[in-house]
Amino acid sequence: MGQLFVCWTGLGHGDCSAMQQLAAQGLRILESNPFTVDWMRRKVSVIGAGKVGSTIAHLLALKGMANVVLVNRTVGIAQGIALDIAEALPVEMSDVEVVGTGDYAAIAGSDIVVVTAGAQRKEGMSRDDLLKVNADIISSIAAEIKKHAPESKVIVITNPLDAMVYLVKKVTGFDRDRVIGMAGILDSSRFSSFIAEEVGVSVKDIHPLVLGSHGDTMVPLTRFTTISGKPVSDIVDKAKLDKIIERTRNGGAEIIKLEGSSAFYAPASSVVRMIDSILNDRKDVVPCSVYVDGEYGLEGVFIGLPVALGSKGVDRIVDLKLDESEMKMLSDSAAKIKSLMQQVDAMQLK
Repeated sequence: MGQLFVCWTGLGHGDCSAMQQLAAQGLRILESNPFTVDWMRRKVSVIGAGKVGSTIAHLLALKGMANVVLVNRTVGIAQGIALDIAEALPVEMSDVEVVGTGDYAAIAGSDIVVVTAGAQRKEGMSRDDLLKVNADIISSIAAEIKKHAPESKVIVITNPLDAMVYLVKKVTGFDRDRVIGMAGILDSSRFSSFIAEEVGVSVKDIHPLVLGSHGDTMVPLTRFTTISGKPVSDIVDKAKLDKIIERTRNGGAEIIKLEGSSAFYAPASSVVRMIDSILNDRKDVVPCSVYVDGEYGLEGVFIGLPVALGSKGVDRIVDLKLDESEMKMLSDSAAKIKSLMQQVDAMQLK
């Protein structure tokens, strides 16, 4: 988080009490021009100016969360979207900067880099069908992140999600705390939306949890999903709950079938929630794709687990006591992801 610099000529070296009070509030004192404030804003770079990337940039700017750099292969698209967003900010009373570019050098100094670039699913395709084409794209982007933003945290959205997060970590060499995949928070949000629709309650009263892969082997945990503190399985009968789970697994495909392209509002909102927790060190516990090294009895795989997100990225992986059937589903999901990771390792990437 940036520091707030208060420049106050009326505060001399002898005014220790006032200086100490301001310092205790996280303010740094500069004895120069009076009544000026320089806010060192955070910086988030978004790679890919498609629907998801541009919506993320828009939300970040509207909320005034960070200065935004939008990078796209077709420079004019990034520049046009950035200009459009910037022209909306006076209405929203937001003073952040939004820049569109095709030059990766512009991501230097980013606190967070969000990777959204890549081919999108078409109707009838699975996420895994995108493996080879997106691996080439993500490999080159990861190299640019390593070169220009070596201290950043990276959030990956590109499908197949868990395999692409693995590839980013492999190419950048970043610590596992700084490379995270957005999936579980989106799947959990869809799960919550469908439960609210079925039960007729506010989404505010639903606390969903979906772990595992972002795909057919995702693991909705009904025992840990609650409505006002009660397990959803105590409120929704099994037949209806099974249908909701199946709809959650096919949530992305349902949108593709209806509108002919992948979802973007819900994924973008999910990413912004993650960014907020990281930039503000909130330690929000949300499901994300993270690299496990013994947690949940799993080794050497990226998989969706509940994590506390803070200033360093993954602050910690939260341990839940899963029963035998839940652990079996999670292990099966991990096995599917490992298969994709092995395919990535065997590829001759550009």
